[in-house]
Amino acid sequence: MTLLPETARQIDVRVAQAQAAGRAPSLVLGVVRDGTLVHLAAAGEHPRPDADLQYRLGSISKTMTATLIMQLRDAGQLTVDDPLEQHLPGTGLGTLTLRQLLGHASGMQREPEGQWWERTAGVDLPTLLAGVSADKIAYPPHATYHYSNLAYGLLGGVLERLTGTPWADLISERILTPLGMRRTTYAATEPFARGYVVHPWHHTLREEPRTDTGAMAPAGQLWSTIEDLGRWAAFLADPDPSVLAPETLAEMCSPVVISELETWAHGHGLGLELFREGNRVYAGHGGSMPGYIASLAVHRPTRTAVIGFANSYGLRVGHIGGLGRELLTLVLDAEPAPVAPWLPATAAPSAELTELTGRWWWMGIEIEVSADAAGELRAGPIGAPDLHFVPEGPDRWRGRSGGEDGEILTVLRDEQGRAVALDIATFVHTRTPDQEP
Repeated sequence: MTLLPETARQIDVRVAQAQAAGRAPSLVLGVVRDGTLVHLAAAGEHPRPDADLQYRLGSISKTMTATLIMQLRDAGQLTVDDPLEQHLPGTGLGTLTLRQLLGHASGMQREPEGQWWERTAGVDLPTLLAGVSADKIAYPPHATYHYSNLAYGLLGGVLERLTGTPWADLISERILTPLGMRRTTYAATEPFARGYVVHPWHHTLREEPRTDTGAMAPAGQLWSTIEDLGRWAAFLADPDPSVLAPETLAEMCSPVVISELETWAHGHGLGLELFREGNRVYAGHGGSMPGYIASLAVHRPTRTAVIGFANSYGLRVGHIGGLGRELLTLVLDAEPAPVAPWLPATAAPSAELTELTGRWWWMGIEIEVSADAAGELRAGPIGAPDLHFVPEGPDRWRGRSGGEDGEILTVLRDEQGRAVALDIATFVHTRTPDQEP
């Protein structure tokens, strides 16, 4: 799959404009569709970007830390509503939960004590924990969104305490190796782009340190490439069940807290940022470390993503995250996902299923029920069935989509055994609008 020439041209132009106006030594963005990197747009010569050049991920590392937490949750080793104290006793943080830490709803202050952790050598876990106490809570928990790097350092500590394995090894064993992300590493590995601060007046470059952030590594340590970050974006769009259950990733994309209460333009799930762009919601994360910025935005319904890096601490004009989401919207508007063609059924459903199909009424509202050869039901407005039911026993069906997800559909029969009504979560649908439910 490739992009249409005009779509690719517009992306290339916007990336070139952003690099020039933003004064980035190098800027690179990639478009991922259906698990494949379909376009690479690059600008700048310090160094010239390509798909295998490493940049620093920064806080995109948090999305992998959160995935490790959810893996342990699915394995029964924790729950996201466990208090942090259960796994890291002695922090003095009371009942703050892992869910609140994952979603930046704990009220915890943004940074650990001491020098700026992103630019200085990191400390070990015991030293980090020694600096944590109740006075690190800056806001009442869950009262407001407050981004916290410290929270993710502590989540990394939870992972290490529960597994007995350092965070870096967990990332490699449980995520990077299974997904084939061979160029995503703890420390910079050649070829990699050096990171800079660009002087605002004479435009010279100052190279920034490449630190080992120690116990804060789960918040922003990793290095990666466009090729590898594309693999991670593809996973977030359509996860490999051997790494994380699809329903768990869907849970991670449900809001824990909304940060933009007026517009609902931004919120945070379990480790993933959520961005509203028009009628679409993108999941992903931004990233920055001294000398680097990064962007990840995924539209899960269409398995489309835009990812990007620059090797400067910020862009003079605009933001790489905003640029990535703008280009993702451009792709989705210009090239909607292909519509699967309708195909006729190869066999009629069983007589038992056929009896349930057709029009049903509740309170003057009409719905249509259809059945397929797989033995499942679809229901909803005429011509637009948005409900899916799977069999769970005789005359009993379980909802698997929409507002009836998890609810029960029961077939009601008369004395002759004929289906005369469908009870959908106590809402009884009859064959004609005149029948009493």
